[in-house]
Amino acid sequence: MPLTGFQARLGRLLAGNRSEDSYLAGGAAILAAPNSRRFSHDLDYFHDTVARVASAFTADRELLTGDGLEVEIEISQPGYIRAVVGDGESVTKIEWAQDSAWRFMPVMESEDFGFQLHPVDLATNKVLALAGREEPRDLLDTLFLHETLLPLGPLVWAAVGKDPGYSPLSLLEMLKRRGRIRQEDLERLDLTGAPDVQRIKADWTDALQTAEDFIRRRPPAEAGCLYYSPGGGTFVDPDSCGWDDVLPHFGHPGGILPRMIQD
Repeated sequence: MPLTGFQARLGRLLAGNRSEDSYLAGGAAILAAPNSRRFSHDLDYFHDTVARVASAFTADRELLTGDGLEVEIEISQPGYIRAVVGDGESVTKIEWAQDSAWRFMPVMESEDFGFQLHPVDLATNKVLALAGREEPRDLLDTLFLHETLLPLGPLVWAAVGKDPGYSPLSLLEMLKRRGRIRQEDLERLDLTGAPDVQRIKADWTDALQTAEDFIRRRPPAEAGCLYYSPGGGTFVDPDSCGWDDVLPHFGHPGGILPRMIQD
């Protein structure tokens, strides 16, 4: 679980203030998985409205200072607040931000964090983040999700539902520009093991190729969806899952459960 002990403490402390419109997202939510590869430098809490950002920050700051922690605000503007939180020995950044309520799944309850964004929404958000910026951490996180959650092809296919300005192929082209990574870039990250830049490059090249193959096989009318197997009870790659009951699952404001889960 590559969260620091201090970050885990903060997550537990703030869990009581979380709700369906104030939830953990971003890298920390991805990296809380037990086999993830890097440590996050911050905790990101997303909110459905600008007003909710302000009220959540006020409540969280009261909890933090009441626990004897120092809270130093770095940025405060409508819809986004960033602060450094410390206890005299450890520090981490916390961000409170407004984000679109359009998502594939409802936010989920978490024993450690109160509420957090569903993994499929974390993953599609990460793909879009990687397309928009040259950050080695985003490449590593996307590869981790490709290997452990869903292959890159289904993630790219679904992500355009969150940003209709992309087609699946145009989004993939943006990702192809993000494969340049150097050893010194990796060494600046807090990783759980020694990075192998050549292995990462090879894995990324393979992921891109299989993603393109996937995209070219899918019916264009289904662009922007995930695929869900009621029999498997999970989101799947329809080309390789082995289930014959796969259904498209599109996003919705606030997220929506696959129909067969609701029945």
